[in-house]
Amino acid sequence: MLEIFQKGGVLMYPILGCSVISLAIFFDRFWTYHALKRLSQPLYAQVENLILRNEATAAIQLCERQNSALGRILQVPLRNRGASRSYLKTLVEEVGRRETAALERYLGLLGTIATITPLLGLLGTVLGMIRAFTVIASQGVGTPATLGGGISEALITTAAGMAVAVPTILLHKYLSSRVDRAVLDMEEYTMHIVDLVGEKS
Repeated sequence: MLEIFQKGGVLMYPILGCSVISLAIFFDRFWTYHALKRLSQPLYAQVENLILRNEATAAIQLCERQNSALGRILQVPLRNRGASRSYLKTLVEEVGRRETAALERYLGLLGTIATITPLLGLLGTVLGMIRAFTVIASQGVGTPATLGGGISEALITTAAGMAVAVPTILLHKYLSSRVDRAVLDMEEYTMHIVDLVGEKS
């Protein structure tokens, strides 16, 4: 494997770096979304229970202690309870946009990696073919052994770029779907709390 990597040329190093960054982002975001899903429903249930018992202050303290995305969003209607529902929804949407942006952190970089790694592989292909044709220009057609270095470099970098890009695209799609699901769940929980604490019209 190391021999194949070395034959791929200098562009194998940025491709390897992209694969490492891609995996790091995936595990970071996966753990973040898993923790959010695991904590959100119990937090919502406890907050709802406290509100029904007229213990809004305790509900706020609970959200502060958890310090999660949902906890920060739920604090908005809880701290502004008694205001009109439309006003609360406006406040919640503003905070929700900030929390959604935080949840989407690094996903843009993951998409960029999925885009540039095939291009790095293609660049390696071009450099490898240039090397092969340079050999032809200086030595003639020669033997397959004289051309093998450039051609193998071209093929290896192309394969490596695609091998990183395809899984990265799948990981990006998967994480994006997890974010969408988490945002929908938080919106549902928050709107229900807004209905409980907002001014009845």
